[in-house]
Amino acid sequence: MACVLETPLRMSVLSEVTASSRHYVDRLFDPDPQNVLQGVMLLYLLQQETSSTELKTECAVVLGSLAMGTENNVKSLLDCHIIPALLQGLLSPDLKFIEACLRCLRTIFTSPVTPEELLYTDATVIPHLMALLSRSRYTQEYICQIFSHCCKLRHWHSCGFKSSPQPLLCANGPDHQTVLFNHGAVQNIAHLLTSTSYKVRMQALKCFAVLAFENPQVSLTLVNVLVEGELLPQIFVKMLQRDKPIEMQLTSAKCLTYMCRAGAIRTDDTCIVLKTLPCLARMCSKERLLEERVDGAETLAYLIEADIELQRIASITDHLIAMLADYFKYPSSVSAITDIKRLDHDLKHAHELRQAAFKLYAALGANDEDIRKKIIETENMMDRIVNGLSESSIKVRLAAVRCLHSLSRSVQQLRTSFQDHAVWKPLMKVLQNAPDEILVVASSTLCNLLLEFSPSKEPILESGAIELLCSLTQSDNLALRVNGVWALMNMAFQAEQKIKADILRGLSTEQLFQLLSDSDVNVLMKTLGLLRNLLSTRPHIDQIISTHGKQIMQAVTLILEGEHNVEVKEQTLCILANIADGTTAKELIMTNDDILQKIKYYMSHSNAKLQLAAMFCVSNLIWNEEEGSQDRQDKLRDIGIVDILHKLSQSSDPNLCDKAKTALQQYLA
Repeated sequence: MACVLETPLRMSVLSEVTASSRHYVDRLFDPDPQNVLQGVMLLYLLQQETSSTELKTECAVVLGSLAMGTENNVKSLLDCHIIPALLQGLLSPDLKFIEACLRCLRTIFTSPVTPEELLYTDATVIPHLMALLSRSRYTQEYICQIFSHCCKLRHWHSCGFKSSPQPLLCANGPDHQTVLFNHGAVQNIAHLLTSTSYKVRMQALKCFAVLAFENPQVSLTLVNVLVEGELLPQIFVKMLQRDKPIEMQLTSAKCLTYMCRAGAIRTDDTCIVLKTLPCLARMCSKERLLEERVDGAETLAYLIEADIELQRIASITDHLIAMLADYFKYPSSVSAITDIKRLDHDLKHAHELRQAAFKLYAALGANDEDIRKKIIETENMMDRIVNGLSESSIKVRLAAVRCLHSLSRSVQQLRTSFQDHAVWKPLMKVLQNAPDEILVVASSTLCNLLLEFSPSKEPILESGAIELLCSLTQSDNLALRVNGVWALMNMAFQAEQKIKADILRGLSTEQLFQLLSDSDVNVLMKTLGLLRNLLSTRPHIDQIISTHGKQIMQAVTLILEGEHNVEVKEQTLCILANIADGTTAKELIMTNDDILQKIKYYMSHSNAKLQLAAMFCVSNLIWNEEEGSQDRQDKLRDIGIVDILHKLSQSSDPNLCDKAKTALQQYLA
């Protein structure tokens, strides 16, 4: 097998290697690739029973150094099955050899090219690693580091806004957190938080952060774990005090944040409000390194995104809103940077800083109107968002769209700042050929820009939005289907006949039915809402029913007969009431005995909402001032509707009672 190892190797390692392996090490520096290939002999020697433990240990050390080279080195070592060889080495009784194998495994597993699954393929590995935790401070440090790099989440909510910087996604089977948890990770690692070694404490802390993330089972266990008489959350709080190293403060804050978001710590607990939140806000200040500012802002965004009170507290902590504006000022002007390394560093982190700032602004402005106003009034904020929408980095684009979505919940801002900066233009551009993750948030934002009071509604319509939204309703992605229909529903509200006709043409009858039979209740509800908005104002009702009446009545019948919740059936009856309000459209109901029987059935239903919606249909059919009302009244009397109205006029429910009496007056007039 071709295992080509690139030669740069840290020279200091050679001093650790004795003459016995010198021959093989020298080959690694040979300019001839054929000789370099023989460096693979190290792996061979590592696995030979005849090799002395000392030689095996030296081989593991050198292989570890090779793994610290390029990613290609790691790939080559993986191709040569280095991981099974090193895992086999962990069965040795010799501690120094075990530590060398673990150090090499640590280096390999922390490389981005190594699949985490390789740690889990053999079910005996995790329990064995747990057993080795007690052997030395080095086994503790390396094993915790391996665990925290190989613990990936399987589930991720594509449409929710998640800010956490944790890496995600693992293959099928129990997720990594569950495997580690079931093998006693919490109990085995907890006591390491009081180790005399800073590195061990730090790696244990990182382990708990990845174990607790989005995991209620682990988080609820951690809350009650005692270490030397102290509960874990108290230990985490001590570790995020100002006198501790920044890395420790940040990681402890992550642990508490993840436990809080997983429901194990209340959002109003003092350890969150007075300790975790202020610590994360501190991390956003100019004094911190750029990496720390990114991590702090992303974790704070995740902490507060679902809690309005935490959003309010954060917004007035350490001038956070103004402080985040500084995140957009990297790289600094070139004249101010004489150090080329610094410029390179700033450039590398500039994207991450902007992404983190947008995420935190989005979380801060998720609910409170005053906070949104403060964010928008921050220097050049709308320009920054507009620029962010067209950045080359997909992560920055996504974060900018999320920020825009959060701010688009403000009626005031939709009417002012959003209009002044014509944000709909770059937003429509983002919606062309974007990945689903961006499409979901961008289409949610578009839903808000299409509300009837938004000045952006007209230009969006003129820019071909109907076609775009109709195509979203055909997506396999549920969130995109919901948003597509939702935006069309907003678009159809109080719209002129031409727009309604364009929507129906764009959707096609076939697609409309597809949506009305969607298995997801949100899609169904939004489609019914769209139909209800299309079927408003008499000329529009009559026009649409003349072209689509048969199909609409067919869909209404299916829904009223199906196993649907009260809200779905109520919305469907409201559509019937709208049809009954048409001039010619109402005949479609009067000539359909099946539908009339359904209206009668729902008038006597046990649910008052459905009774009320059915009575709206009846009222619209029998209204006196309209042509043909006498014939319609007679027909409804014949099928027993009047008897039900008399009963309902005695109802204890004031709404039902009033509606029934009003309907009966039409018969008396």
